[in-house]
Amino acid sequence: MKRIKHSNRKLNSGAFWGIFLLVLLSGTSSIAQQLPQFSQYSNNLYVINPAYAGTESYFDVKAANRYQWAGITDAPRTFTLSLSAPFRNPHMAMGGYLFVDNVGPTRRTGAQVSYGWHMNLSEGLKLGLAASVGLTQFTIDGSRITMAEDGDPALLGQLSSKLVVDAKFGAMVYHEKFYAGITLPQLIQNRVDLYESQEPGLSRLEDHYMLLAGYKYQLNDDFMLEPSVLVKYVTPAPIKIDVTLRAHFRKMVWAGVSWRNNDAFVAMLGYEWRQSLSIGYSYDFTTSHLKNYSDGTHEIVLGFKFGQ
Repeated sequence: MKRIKHSNRKLNSGAFWGIFLLVLLSGTSSIAQQLPQFSQYSNNLYVINPAYAGTESYFDVKAANRYQWAGITDAPRTFTLSLSAPFRNPHMAMGGYLFVDNVGPTRRTGAQVSYGWHMNLSEGLKLGLAASVGLTQFTIDGSRITMAEDGDPALLGQLSSKLVVDAKFGAMVYHEKFYAGITLPQLIQNRVDLYESQEPGLSRLEDHYMLLAGYKYQLNDDFMLEPSVLVKYVTPAPIKIDVTLRAHFRKMVWAGVSWRNNDAFVAMLGYEWRQSLSIGYSYDFTTSHLKNYSDGTHEIVLGFKFGQ
């Protein structure tokens, strides 16, 4: 790939996405994480683990919008809309979500639906198992890429897309006071051959591993502490760890902090109206080398609970 122009302070879109595409088209084994990340994972558990559907007795709707690395042209933006709910049969649950993940000239859109089964392990302790399946479309718009010199590969000037089937499995052990689970996304590991020139075996959806755990400690009638941790791994990238602590006041207002290794510190705040409507906001203070170019990351989650 030819030389790409860049600026000293703000990262030029040609530079950023030229480097991104070079990594993408050289094979997914070079990419750290193929899936988007969320700072408010503990406020939107179903998107992380489909086994969360059915752990509560109500319908739970969540809409999340994440604007990552503000200040960088065409930085990643992710939107999800999810619904999870139990059946009348207390052992069954269902859910589904839509997602759009824009990263410069690339876009990942899709939807999945899930079915879950819950069983009692002991008094107050339950196990939830769930599987979800759906479609994901990957798109690269080469017309949005501006190179510094002419004569670069023609593939960068065309619109290419690929539709693949995707699936996810989740398991969660939960109690009134705690939860712990594992998620295995991208189970089918389809190839995403966006260009005919790609060699076989490149750009494959890698299997990821996610471990999630949280505890709810009731200090008194007014205050509750909720520590949680999310561990993500995909070979050969280093393990990513999110550690979060949220404090709840009368099930109405909450505030929290989080730390993600080699990435960011996070501050978050939320409000819930009559245990029905909720809003949560978080801001990531970037600690990696991107802090020289980025003004941080914004994320907002809207929630609505209804029915029994």
